[in-house]
Amino acid sequence: MNYADIKYCDVANGKGVRVSLFVSGCTHHCKGCFNEETWNFHYGKPFTEETEEQVLNYLDKAYIAGLSLLGGEPFEHVNQQGILPLLRKVKARFPEKNIWCYTGYDFEKDILGRMTEQWEETKEMLSYIDILVDGEFKEALKSPSLQFKGSSNQRIIEVPSSLKTGHIVLWEPKEYVHVEIKEN
Repeated sequence: MNYADIKYCDVANGKGVRVSLFVSGCTHHCKGCFNEETWNFHYGKPFTEETEEQVLNYLDKAYIAGLSLLGGEPFEHVNQQGILPLLRKVKARFPEKNIWCYTGYDFEKDILGRMTEQWEETKEMLSYIDILVDGEFKEALKSPSLQFKGSSNQRIIEVPSSLKTGHIVLWEPKEYVHVEIKEN
């Protein structure tokens, strides 16, 4: 597997300060894609054990909320094979950190309906992902006001809850209540 970039302090691709891994290779080719160069599976650099350790070292900071996987397409089979060893280590070393994954595939139709049947890696990969942003980017549905997704057709899915209940559970950002403290 190749990767295009690693951002060690990202606030755009999931809740909190995150480490984001942009993998190379994508067959969706969405019109208006912000990362077109990552369509090529050979773009970027090889994802080596040294690269994996670099990601783990970036995650080893108290202020880092978790890991985000983007692309390219993390659910391309070759990328699942490359990402899976990293996910195992992340969950073992940092069980308190969450993992977000962005995919152009549809959760029910493509991932659960086809990939889990075809590839053994898919089910295990899903077991490590907390939040999945699914659906192809649609340029006509793009809106800069959307939080953590590029177009309104995309969904932000709580994976463990969805797998447990057997139906899609959407992630909703928690609202913070501002409480003013007055001194007497």
